Amino acid sequence: MFDRKSDGEAWLIETRHDVARGVHTPGSISPTVNEAGALWIKRCNEKKLEAMTIKGYEEHCALHIYPFIGAKKLSDLTVPAVNAFADQLRDAGRSSEMIKRVVRSLGAIFKEARRRGLSNVAPTIGLDLDLPERDDPRPVIPTKAELQAIITASTARKSRLWRALVLVAIFCGLRASELRGLRWVDVDFEARLINVTQRADASHKIGRLKSKLAYRSLRLSSLLLNALREWKLACPKGDLDLVFPNGIGKVESYANLIEHGFGPIQIAANVTKLVPVTDDAGKPVINNAGEPVMREAPRYGLHALRHACASLWIEQGHNPKQIQTLMGHSSIMVTFDTYGHLFVDSEADQRAADNVQAKLLGS
Repeated sequence: MFDRKSDGEAWLIETRHDVARGVHTPGSISPTVNEAGALWIKRCNEKKLEAMTIKGYEEHCALHIYPFIGAKKLSDLTVPAVNAFADQLRDAGRSSEMIKRVVRSLGAIFKEARRRGLSNVAPTIGLDLDLPERDDPRPVIPTKAELQAIITASTARKSRLWRALVLVAIFCGLRASELRGLRWVDVDFEARLINVTQRADASHKIGRLKSKLAYRSLRLSSLLLNALREWKLACPKGDLDLVFPNGIGKVESYANLIEHGFGPIQIAANVTKLVPVTDDAGKPVINNAGEPVMREAPRYGLHALRHACASLWIEQGHNPKQIQTLMGHSSIMVTFDTYGHLFVDSEADQRAADNVQAKLLGS
């Protein structure tokens, strides 16, 4: 079964240890990764996860997991084997972020197999993939001057929709899906609160939020309250009672929010970046000098306003736990991974730098 005697002896030692602990799953009943993956996807459908979420999981399996380890049995996948799988993904050109996502999906496959009694191991839990981290992980956040220009440009638009949407995004930090799913019944004008209770997915379906901690209530300033009151008078009515619907009261698409609103607002505010002009085939258009033709395009997506909101809250002294609650993050680690660099005590850092200099140079 093994290429080297030492590999066989190592397997025997590990298997005897698992048998003694009562956690060994014989290879004869262990499913393959393909089979266990199918059971996991079936479970996701039974739990009625969003269609786009399930589609993403299916792509993880079909494109990144099955081609490499689909034929292997779960009982063969040890911690070293999962690390080897991650190395395979990296050698195949997958990004560090994609590898992390795929390994999380593999962990979910093992979790479902354990639930069914088909596995007793969890080789992805606590796994240190030791992936190269060359890209800057910090989110791109609009400057205060850019935010002010965006607010001014949104106010200049004829429809009060855009001012209300931009202000809610900047000062409440809602995700785009939460903005698209927000209902008027969730806006409590008397209590000055927005209650985040549902979202609209990429298929324009209303559903549950991303996690239990995403259900939250957010305070509204007087500016926000007035903007929402003005917009409510002109807002298209519909059965869904949406705050930011399309023209007939249904769920608006993210693409339309950008194309018809947030994109032109940024152009008007001069919050832009240069991008290549492309032809119908998606290839860059080249001028007579052999250089790509460039055009101005909106600099940010709506999610950048969510990052801006978090940065403003942190600047006001909110601690990480408060930021997690306000942003609706599923765990404190998500908060630290995204905004950890913003929780900085500049004065303390400066004092430390001065003290180091003083100790070294005596001045």
